[in-house]
Amino acid sequence: MKAVVYEKYGGPEVLQLKDLPKPVPKDNEVLVKVHATTVTAGDWRLRKADPFLARLFNGLFKPTRVKVLGFEIAGVIEETGAAVTAFKKGDPVFASCGFRFGGYAEYTCLKANELMAIKPANISFEEAAAVPIGGLTALRFLKQAGSKAGDKVLIYGASGSVGSFAIQIAKAMGAEVTAVCSTTNLELVKKLGADQVIDYTRQDYSAIQERFDIVFDAVGKTTGSAGKKILKPGGRFVTVKKNPKSGKNDLLHLKELIEAGKLISVIDRRYTLETIREAHAYAESFRKKGNVVVNIITPEV
Repeated sequence: MKAVVYEKYGGPEVLQLKDLPKPVPKDNEVLVKVHATTVTAGDWRLRKADPFLARLFNGLFKPTRVKVLGFEIAGVIEETGAAVTAFKKGDPVFASCGFRFGGYAEYTCLKANELMAIKPANISFEEAAAVPIGGLTALRFLKQAGSKAGDKVLIYGASGSVGSFAIQIAKAMGAEVTAVCSTTNLELVKKLGADQVIDYTRQDYSAIQERFDIVFDAVGKTTGSAGKKILKPGGRFVTVKKNPKSGKNDLLHLKELIEAGKLISVIDRRYTLETIREAHAYAESFRKKGNVVVNIITPEV
């Protein structure tokens, strides 16, 4: 099978398209024929070992634990392990690969657990592939912050993958959402449901008079001291710089929102395995809107 491999840390040029043996699922795993994956911050940060602590996870001097990146996928199950009962051959699925990664390949083996679900019928494989990481991160942080109907929620970095999902999920929870982004993305966040918008290139969001129940840093580029200036007493500041608490049915919750027409994937650009270097360079530029998708199988028009 074709797969993108990296054997040393560095820029996008370290990514190499190679032929690898087709994997065989263990008893508790499924073999997925991958249709689409994405380039997340987790992918490019692990590729370049940024932060340095990534080396403690994946090898001090070179990658040893993960050599095929790809944090999330959508595809079709081709084979199931002997102990798998929740899925069957032919099921279309979307999934987070967890810290085993492995999505940059024609086939990957994943555990049949709560990080995998049947793909919603009303979206494409490339749209589904973009959901698990950004969608789960947004949902889990909003739940951790106690988001509920009537809350005022400010989302900093609202046009990225996590932020674009956070706007929609917060609205589905009944919150009033203020989105902070750059000038070029104001219309996008309005279309996603933001009630108010702040252009951070023209206004310091932390200096506004309004107060919020939740301030969510969805991109990891603001500070707690800035966010807390505009919190109500007892309000919560949450940031993607930390790890959210997981829930067993979180991916199924996202699936329900998608099927109800309350959640969509924003796709900025599409690439292939052959152009994966360009995909990484663009994702790492911090200019992307929503998600960068990598199609393993060319989608039908």
